[in-house]
Amino acid sequence: MKRINQYKKLFQVEGEIDLKELKTSYRNLVKEWHPDKHTADDTMKEEAEEMSRQLTDGYAFLISIAPETIAKGLDEYNETINNASIDDLHHKSMLLEVTFTDGSTYEYFGVNKTLFSKLVNADKMQRFARRNIFNSFIYRKSKRTVEQE
Repeated sequence: MKRINQYKKLFQVEGEIDLKELKTSYRNLVKEWHPDKHTADDTMKEEAEEMSRQLTDGYAFLISIAPETIAKGLDEYNETINNASIDDLHHKSMLLEVTFTDGSTYEYFGVNKTLFSKLVNADKMQRFARRNIFNSFIYRKSKRTVEQE
């Protein structure tokens, strides 16, 4: 959640993410912070390069959790959570990363340690996750599906 709020603040996004507004904000910030604008001053150029990286990362991240992006991938997501089993789990801070047997990986934001422990100790992990995690937290597809041979 910290990462989401940090990027929303960077792009001055409040509430739900609107892709058109995000794109406009991104373009304006990139123009302002483009490293080529600061060739005379080395310290500003370094700062601009770092800001440029942050803008690119933030823009890609916010696009991945935007409602329009989620809606576009909803059929694939439902197919995965309903038909593929959980293959691997990683939890760090408030981020849960779930890899499924179909090769896709999703990140869930805001999952606390207590809920993660309940998930790991559940008799039927898949059912517990469907009921308590999959449609209850902000998520994004974090890795492309690995092609099965």
